[in-house]
Amino acid sequence: MIVGVQQYPIRPQTADVNENVLSDQLANESVLTDDLIKQAGRRLEDALREFEAYCSSLHIDPHNSGFRLVTDGQLPLRQCLHPEACRKEIDLPSYYTAFHDLRKEVCRFLGKTDEAPQSVGEMLEYLQIEPEEENEFYMKEAKDMVNIVQRLLLDGHRFDIPESVNLILEPGICSKDDEIDSNCVVRARGLPWQSSDQDIAKFFRGLNVAKGGVALCLSPQGRRNGEALVRFVSQEHRDMALKRHKHHIGSRYIEVYRASGDDFLSVAGGSNCEAQAFLSRGAAVIVRMRGLPYDCTAKQVLEFFASGENSCNVLDGNDGVLFVKKSDGRATGDAFVLFANETDAPKALSKHRESIGSRYIELFRSTTAEVQQVLNRTLDPKVYETPAPILPPIHPVPLLPQHIITSGTRKDCIRLRGLPYEAQVEHILDFLGDYAKNIVFQGVHMVYNAQGQPSGEAFIQMDSEQSAFITAQQKHHRYMIFGKKQRYIEVFQCSGEDMNLVLTGGIPAPVSPAKAAPALLSPGGNIIPTAFHPGPNFPGYAPVQIAATPLGPRQFLPHQIFYWPYPSPPVSPTNYYPTMPPPGALPPQQPQQPLIPPECVGLPPMAAIPTMDARLMSDGLQRSEHEKSRQNFPQNQYVELII
Repeated sequence: MIVGVQQYPIRPQTADVNENVLSDQLANESVLTDDLIKQAGRRLEDALREFEAYCSSLHIDPHNSGFRLVTDGQLPLRQCLHPEACRKEIDLPSYYTAFHDLRKEVCRFLGKTDEAPQSVGEMLEYLQIEPEEENEFYMKEAKDMVNIVQRLLLDGHRFDIPESVNLILEPGICSKDDEIDSNCVVRARGLPWQSSDQDIAKFFRGLNVAKGGVALCLSPQGRRNGEALVRFVSQEHRDMALKRHKHHIGSRYIEVYRASGDDFLSVAGGSNCEAQAFLSRGAAVIVRMRGLPYDCTAKQVLEFFASGENSCNVLDGNDGVLFVKKSDGRATGDAFVLFANETDAPKALSKHRESIGSRYIELFRSTTAEVQQVLNRTLDPKVYETPAPILPPIHPVPLLPQHIITSGTRKDCIRLRGLPYEAQVEHILDFLGDYAKNIVFQGVHMVYNAQGQPSGEAFIQMDSEQSAFITAQQKHHRYMIFGKKQRYIEVFQCSGEDMNLVLTGGIPAPVSPAKAAPALLSPGGNIIPTAFHPGPNFPGYAPVQIAATPLGPRQFLPHQIFYWPYPSPPVSPTNYYPTMPPPGALPPQQPQQPLIPPECVGLPPMAAIPTMDARLMSDGLQRSEHEKSRQNFPQNQYVELII
């Protein structure tokens, strides 16, 4: 029996009166029109209230345990209603977290395991039910679904296995010995650096993430790198997660790719007994502390969180604090702290940058996977025994030199000045925000001075002149927050030639003084001849010395600068200017002949010119006999004074 049929069109928030709201396919299949959506469309929260009021008018309590939603497949709730409600910060009633997928119920009734029906029409064919005669698409589909449900109930089928939607990410511990199904894991890239596991689970709202199924990836320096591995309860949920590729968190679009179970274990798996015991205490919140004094004690940590207005208690006292130590037992300045309730999280994190002793402490929401990952790295002696290479590795394959790739007069680059010397590529990307998506592949170039130290500058290749113009216009003189520092950054639009000029420390080809532009040199840059081109002197694109051609008058012979080929490490191309090349990198050098200005060539040899030691003497000082007997020069003889 059909009690009633209701339809609630939802109007998109960003719908413009002049834009088409519906796709061509939806407009052809349904009775909906753009005019109907724009005129009769409701806000989502209004439609939810209207539906609940309609149920109450029929004396139906949707909050009753016997009330069940039945949908045509998984997508209406998992991929539409729950993500949209999450984006609009709408709390859905609890009855939207349990439903029956009619396609799966038909498969279970028929005993089919190979392929599920993909539409209401296919379900009617499987059950040999005549479709309803109805002109309106949604009314016809609703009546057909009612007929299918009635047929299943009459034949003895029980709707006793509802689908569930998990709204809370449950903590869980992953061991290195666990077996992870590779068909259930995805890799999410481009996440905001401040994202927690709860933020990532919120991005996948509607899909069920496995317990402890969000593993934040860390950089070699132990910082989050904007990637995460997410493990779902089934392949079906993983496949739906892949369809959220390039959906947004705030203004950032997120890339979603397939990953393997081994990838997840390499990040989230652990074998440390101390970590297992620490994580098994059943905490709802894990907070990571960074920058602790090396002699900090658990008592000081407890007092740190218990003091002040937003006081909170650490779970299990001293046992709720885990200090991160190196393999030799030395402190690293990091610790993890457990809290019992979710309400403790904002209180604990409000103490970010408060001090213990003379050190201010950084606080971050953490995860079980991050605890495992940090301990795995710090307890590995190789992490501290092998220093990171100063210079990027030489690639065995031939690569084009950077100055060939970075060239041209199109102003599709931007120049950043005033960067903190400690700033890395990820800090620059975070500073640029949404404009970073217009950077070309490996397009961030850091500028180093002749001593190999950061110069506070960077060049970035954009995908168009328009992107470079807008980025420079919007980000010029904006502030970059770096630790305690707050620096405003200068952002200029420039060309590839300008960019190559600083990256190689070179000057353009000689031009007349009237046409010459001022040289674009970063602090510490060296003036050298025009950039070299590949040839016999550039074998295998190994580090090569840039040959110095004779310089004109009033110019100087530069220091030797060595160029490493493009690209450098995976994150970004980087130029280094070491004072000495690696051993064996250069062929033996011939002794250089002194440079003679062209106007001096061909002059006859000059006779020896007498010299005079000119000193400014105080009248009160006595001159020695030797000074009194100094030679007097004849009239008209010029004297050269050098200070």
